[in-house]
Amino acid sequence: MTFHLCPYSSSLACVADCCSDSGFMKTVNFTFNDVKLLLNFEVIYGQTLMCSSFMRNPLSRVELYALSPAEAPTVYILCDFLGGNISCKTAVKRRQALRGPAYMFSAPSVSLTEVEQRFLEAAEYGNIPEVRRMLLHVPSLNVNAVDYMGQNALQLAVANEHLEVTELLLGRADLARVGDALLLAISKGYVRITEALLGHPSFRDARRLTASPAQADMLDDFYAYDEDGTRFSHDVTPVILAAHCQEYEIVYTLLSKGARIDPPHDYFCGCDSCNYQQQFDSFSHSRSRINAYRGLASPAYLSLSNEDPVLAALELSNELAMLANIEKEFKNDYCRLSSQCKDYVVGLLDLCRSTEEVEAILSGETDSEDSYDMPGRPSLTRLKLAIKYELKKFVAHPNCQQQLLSIWYENLPGLRQQTTAIKLLVVLAVAIGLPGLAVAYWVAPCSRVGSVMRSPFMKFVAHASSFTIFLGLLILNAADRFAGTTLLPNMTHHQHPEGSPLNPDPLLLYRMTTTPFTWMEILIISWVMGMIWAEVKEIWSQGPGEYLVEPWNFLDFGMLAIFLASFSCRFSALRHADLAQTYVHAHYTTLINITLPPEIEYFTLARIDWLPSDPQLVSEGLYAVAVVLSFSRIAYILPANESFGPLQISLGRTVKDIFKFMVIFILVFLAFMIGMFNLYSYYLGAKQNDAFTTLEESFKTLFWAIFGLSEVRSVVINNGHKFIENIGYVLYGVYNVTMVIVLLNMLIAMINSSFQEIEDDADVEWKFARAKLWFSYFEEGRTLPVPFNLVPSPKSMLGLVTAIKSLLLQFAERHIVEKTETQLNQLGESKNSGYGASTSPTRYQKIMKRLIKRYIIKAQADRESDEITEGELKEIKQDISSLRYELLEEKAQNMETLDGLLRRLGEISTPAP
Repeated sequence: MTFHLCPYSSSLACVADCCSDSGFMKTVNFTFNDVKLLLNFEVIYGQTLMCSSFMRNPLSRVELYALSPAEAPTVYILCDFLGGNISCKTAVKRRQALRGPAYMFSAPSVSLTEVEQRFLEAAEYGNIPEVRRMLLHVPSLNVNAVDYMGQNALQLAVANEHLEVTELLLGRADLARVGDALLLAISKGYVRITEALLGHPSFRDARRLTASPAQADMLDDFYAYDEDGTRFSHDVTPVILAAHCQEYEIVYTLLSKGARIDPPHDYFCGCDSCNYQQQFDSFSHSRSRINAYRGLASPAYLSLSNEDPVLAALELSNELAMLANIEKEFKNDYCRLSSQCKDYVVGLLDLCRSTEEVEAILSGETDSEDSYDMPGRPSLTRLKLAIKYELKKFVAHPNCQQQLLSIWYENLPGLRQQTTAIKLLVVLAVAIGLPGLAVAYWVAPCSRVGSVMRSPFMKFVAHASSFTIFLGLLILNAADRFAGTTLLPNMTHHQHPEGSPLNPDPLLLYRMTTTPFTWMEILIISWVMGMIWAEVKEIWSQGPGEYLVEPWNFLDFGMLAIFLASFSCRFSALRHADLAQTYVHAHYTTLINITLPPEIEYFTLARIDWLPSDPQLVSEGLYAVAVVLSFSRIAYILPANESFGPLQISLGRTVKDIFKFMVIFILVFLAFMIGMFNLYSYYLGAKQNDAFTTLEESFKTLFWAIFGLSEVRSVVINNGHKFIENIGYVLYGVYNVTMVIVLLNMLIAMINSSFQEIEDDADVEWKFARAKLWFSYFEEGRTLPVPFNLVPSPKSMLGLVTAIKSLLLQFAERHIVEKTETQLNQLGESKNSGYGASTSPTRYQKIMKRLIKRYIIKAQADRESDEITEGELKEIKQDISSLRYELLEEKAQNMETLDGLLRRLGEISTPAP
């Protein structure tokens, strides 16, 4: 071994050359101040080992640390002493090993001096006295020197959470890579170090916190990890990283200094910046958008950066859900962030402790601060938004459901606690007394009966009863034909089985006995017109966009449109029949043994002789379809019941699966239908049946084959063309295997999967569907059910007059306000300045502040309980290491002081010669 005296402080460096890449065992015998010292230690590169030894001299300290192997690996042995000689007698080395995988890091571009090496080691291991001495006494010290990994002293100190060392280094004006140290401190959650770094003069420029390292004016080594680039993604700013790491204190500190996360542009944005980034590096552009959204969706950023975090979370969750459907390659990432926003809102709702706080979250900030003290129903604007964006866990939360239930039974004290039997009796009484209740509401809408009728529960019962009556009318309209009609299709009223005409008028045309509307059909028309008027009012209040979002509105629109088309065709047929009857009354006295014009005679024919396009036949066909849709509308009210609600939800999901399945089904069906038609279209009349000989027959045969109602002999040819017949057998067999065995079973599996999903989360799905049903009755209006809503009530007329008056007042006030603002501007005054301008927080802001505090406290408590103790142990070790260096420094200073005092005492006690 070779010994060199280090010209720094009072230490002697023993430099030993060795040839191992991973480490070595060494035994060294030292003689220090005539005291023999035997050291046994193992060197592992990248670690520092304090060598314990049996020494009688308490003033000695031996420290061993090793760098990574280079071309000639070096081990430093440092001995602090007060004076004396040191010698080494033996050194045992391992044989030289081959270069390992870390070789690429072992040759730094610039070799370090011994002083720089000691400086980096002191910064890494928290040797505060050593760092302080070197910064003060070595003016030429390069504080930006880097180790084999390219990290300078500041980065090493921050990585090992040495706050005091970091503060010492920040005193140097020429310090580099402060931004990377800040990002490192944020990623590790070192709050105090982050605050110390933010106090550096370089952060006086606001762009250092708002701009990312990738921006043009930031292409320096401020955020650089080493000479090759940044530690994190080039688009990550400090506030984005803090939001990613859920560091609430650091996010608050950065926000207070003006840092913000800029929302990404729309995905279809065509600005120059987006186009350039998309063309230059599309992957980096997409990743930067995801990183920005990760920061925006962070609970820490949502809580601390938004005045209305509930609204921000709801809007952001919907935006992320839409992006998940657009950027399919990052769908999982966007769905995860959307779920994170939804969970955040649910977490806030879970922390509510009073009805006031629940209403604040469900309704948001109202226009009037005194709205809570005034009697009335909460607006529930946030809940409406949550239903629109399908935040099912939020809507199905117990706190939300309890609030909805209290509104549902509004103005009905005691009914909520009644049994199901009592509620059924109430429903029956409302159904029977519905006309009387409607008249009472017309006469006195503000009376006790009127307030009861405006209750959401009573509105639901009234509308459900009205629709039930409508279905009853549809049934009664066909009651005369339950046992079969007495007038056959080939008969007219003059050929009645009983031998007497149905009408004594001899000039009465047959169509005038079947086309006119009956009193039952007139009632049905009144119900349909009432439902049409209700839908028109709903479209007016919600807007066409909102109206078309709800699937049930499509069913209502289709049902009413078909009813309207049916009645229009029936009215057209009645009009033509009435014109024919008028012509007969004007020109004839009897219909016996006379010849009528063809266009008049047509109205005397029996049903079997009518044209297929006859308006009455079209009307009857449309009416049958409308009846089916009317009965299917019952499914709308099923979510009100806990037993039928999940079944209705499963049925709706099944319909969606069927529509998805129909795409594949139609493709396969068309392929075989066209193929079989091409094969057998030349054999019309040469087969046992007409299957596959025409396109219509091909469709019928293949469709009913799915249900096993088609015969195998459909492919048989009479003239013995066996090749064509065999091809037909093969195609028909493949079709049955594909459709019946494969596709139908796949459809069954899809339906079963959807049902299982609903069943696994049946409670949430049902409560969400029930809340949607309830919410449709919370809004003002629609109190009177069909058909009583056709008659304008005094309240409606008063509301119309009030609306017109309000519009006129707003128009007048607008001119007054504009005139006042013009005068104030001329005087140089602000409308909001002066006495009475209120800057105090609103009630909603106070409530949200309380909830945000609870959420942050809970999040920090959960994080502390879930964190692994390994990081805490490492922090304790670093603190102990720093404390050790400080104690050793203090001990050395005390010993120097004591030695000086002893020498001085010896000089004084020694008598002069």
